Amino acid sequence: MKKIVLCGGGTAGHVYPALAVAEGLKGFEIHYFGGSGMEKEILKNYPNITYHEIPTVKLERRLTPKNLLIPLKLLKAIHFTKRELKSLQPNIVFSKGGFVSVPVAIGAKKLGIPVISHESDLSFGLANKIILRYCQCMCTTFEKTGKGNSKCVYTGQPIRHKIFEGKKQDFFKNNLPVLLVLGGSLGAKFLNDVTQENLDELTKKFNVIHICGKKNYKEIKHKNYLLLPFAENIEDIFASCDIVVSRAGSGVINELLALEKPMLLLPLSKKASRGDQIENAKYFKEKGYCEMMEEEDFDFQKFSQKLENLQKNALKFKKNMKNTAKNDAVLQICNLIEKFSK
Repeated sequence: MKKIVLCGGGTAGHVYPALAVAEGLKGFEIHYFGGSGMEKEILKNYPNITYHEIPTVKLERRLTPKNLLIPLKLLKAIHFTKRELKSLQPNIVFSKGGFVSVPVAIGAKKLGIPVISHESDLSFGLANKIILRYCQCMCTTFEKTGKGNSKCVYTGQPIRHKIFEGKKQDFFKNNLPVLLVLGGSLGAKFLNDVTQENLDELTKKFNVIHICGKKNYKEIKHKNYLLLPFAENIEDIFASCDIVVSRAGSGVINELLALEKPMLLLPLSKKASRGDQIENAKYFKEKGYCEMMEEEDFDFQKFSQKLENLQKNALKFKKNMKNTAKNDAVLQICNLIEKFSK
């Protein structure tokens, strides 16, 4: 039986698309290379996948002496990963990008192991800019991302089957529309603060399900309000909501697109990122999939108006989303894996 190594981590946005690909693989023994963070916890629920903890190297997006140690840490991580790969002897590596994947891709290239990677965002992140030099093929969620590069293949975003199998839950005992607020798998302080500071107003018009992130959870009881640290059954939460307020990480917004959920996106500010979420949100806004508002322009009255427009014009947003191309990304990526692993 052939072997494959999956890698990528730091957030669920890197892990779950890799697991979506794992669902589509046939005839492979599956291994996962990841760090000590969220990916390790998530993979505990997948006994058919062997987990290998590896050293990780992350760039801090601020001035800090820690970044001076990156070259040395990366060399050590590559050396460790090469040793693991040499022992395992996989036929191929599938990388979901992110800082966890860099030493794996470099180590695989040095050992002559084919690498396929995937970029979720509209523009390449730093990790995939590096990995592009070491991979045979780079799959992209957005068609325009890899245009003009012969290594790039437009596949769309791989999405797990279970996302489409959610069952609507009766969390509330009234007929108000349900608003879901989520900031990604790690939560988002800005969205948490905005939601909780305005609960009285929001819960007059909506039942609010709020996923705040495990590190940000502190029990709050309020009428028409359900606070959750994390949702293992996110498919049921999606099935139970009418509209969504979210950050603009590509993983979650493409899941919402596939489910045709009208969304108001508040992307992560450029002060805390490279601006990839702003690009994603603007693209979705141009396509008519969402409303958007940037952090720096936040005003609760305007925010409320956008929510009202989202609710009032939900059918229009759903129609726009229904008309988008529905690529079977998992099938395309698995075919590429089969091709390059021979």
